[in-house]
Amino acid sequence: MDDELVEMQVESVRVHMLSNRHVVILKQADRDRYLPIWIGPWEASSIAMKLQGLTPERPLTHDLFASTLEALGVEIDRVIISELAEETFHARILFDRDGRRVEVDARPSDALALAVRTGVRIFASIAVLEQAALGADGGLGDEGEEGSTLESIGEGIVDPRLDVFRDFVNSLDAGPESEGRGS
Repeated sequence: MDDELVEMQVESVRVHMLSNRHVVILKQADRDRYLPIWIGPWEASSIAMKLQGLTPERPLTHDLFASTLEALGVEIDRVIISELAEETFHARILFDRDGRRVEVDARPSDALALAVRTGVRIFASIAVLEQAALGADGGLGDEGEEGSTLESIGEGIVDPRLDVFRDFVNSLDAGPESEGRGS
C-alpha cells in the first residue's frame, strides 16, 4: 500500500474572503503538486492555530484527542487522504499500540488537525492525486493576481464541483506576498 502513497505537507490554510469558505492546501513533499481540500471553519482554525504556534487557553477537541491518545499509549503512525468518492475526500488514521495497528476512517480535516499536532507524516493516495491534484502550472504558482480574495490563515466539506474549485484556485495569489496577510 505504501508504494501507492505520496507524502504531502500542509502548505497553508486559507479563507476565500468573498464566500468565507476555508481550504487546506497540501503540497507534495518532493515536487510542486498541490491538493486543495475544502474544510469547515473550526477545523481550519484548529489547523492554522497549531501551525502558527498558538496555544488555546483550554484544549480544543483535536488537542484533547491527541492528549488522550498519548495518555493511553497510542501513537498515530500516519494519516492518509485515501479516497475521493462521490466528490468527497476520505481519510484514514493509522494508530499503533503495543505493536497492534488500527486503521480508522476520518474526515480529512480532523486527520490533518491531528497530524499537525502530533508531527506525523501525511500521505495521499496516487488515485486521489490523479483525480484532484493541481500541478505546478495549475494555479498555485507565483504568477497570481495582486488583488486575490484568498487570505492565508496559517501554515483546512469538500466542494463537489472540482472543476469550479480548480478555477477558483487558479484565480488565487499564493506568492510570498500573500503569506503576510492574515484574518
